[in-house]
Amino acid sequence: MALKEYDIIVIGSGPAGLTAAIYGTRASLKTLLLEKSIVGGQVSKTSLIENYPGFPEGIEGVTLIERMVEQAKKFGVEIAIEAAESIRLNGNAKIIKTKKQDYQAKVVIIASGAKFKELGVPGEIELIGKGISYCAVCDGPLFRNRIVGVVGGGDSALSEAIYLSKLAKKVCLIHRRDEFRAARSIQDKVLATKNIEVMLNTIIKEIKGQLKIESITISDRNTNKDNELKLDGLFIYVGATPNTNFLKGLVTLNEEGYIITNENLETNILGIFAAGDVRKKTLRQISTSVGDGALAAIMAERYLTS
Repeated sequence: MALKEYDIIVIGSGPAGLTAAIYGTRASLKTLLLEKSIVGGQVSKTSLIENYPGFPEGIEGVTLIERMVEQAKKFGVEIAIEAAESIRLNGNAKIIKTKKQDYQAKVVIIASGAKFKELGVPGEIELIGKGISYCAVCDGPLFRNRIVGVVGGGDSALSEAIYLSKLAKKVCLIHRRDEFRAARSIQDKVLATKNIEVMLNTIIKEIKGQLKIESITISDRNTNKDNELKLDGLFIYVGATPNTNFLKGLVTLNEEGYIITNENLETNILGIFAAGDVRKKTLRQISTSVGDGALAAIMAERYLTS
């Protein structure tokens, strides 16, 4: 089967990937968007987005993605639901292998995102976006003057608990070990915050609710005693895994598996760029992903015309 050739192939269809594809086609570059499963990624699972500019009343994640997809198709982006299994180099060309076929591109923009680690307890999957969140900055304002839980013991969990304490009536910080892993300075701030209740040696066994989260079942690891804790929201910070398994041995990754780029979003391989949550960065938001996608596509165009 002859290789299908493109100027740009974007891997991943979240805000970074869709933006990169839109910019690519508007620059008259033949662009293919590869997505392994659901177009939109994590955003499509978010019930209400309130911090994306231009939508003062907020917008549902699936609606925002639908509009981005409509715009991409309008400009001529091709979308294929296929998972990239590997990338190999053939001179300056990049060959992307999927289960169905191989594609060739002059430029690849990797926007495959990251997957939040789940607790793996009953009720979690069903209530994502219905009180369960993996992003306090995104969804925290929805829980003003409510009671929320935060799960985790690292810097992210404790920092987000402090952030939520400024919005919520009460924050229950739940960690399965007997001490936190976060920096001591952050721990001190948590302990000094009056509306944060620390629950160490505690695990979550079940998340309950119908249309939204109503309560969680927690267990004390020392006594094995179960208790019911009523919550309006639960923020889970037990880590994230970047979707970069198909890139190992090709581009430079950090110890956590995120792609290392320079300020122009270039990887260590000429003609391969990275954008969005998949790359090593400080802030992972829809707005920053859109910015990444735009910059990656512009840099890709410059690479192709230089």
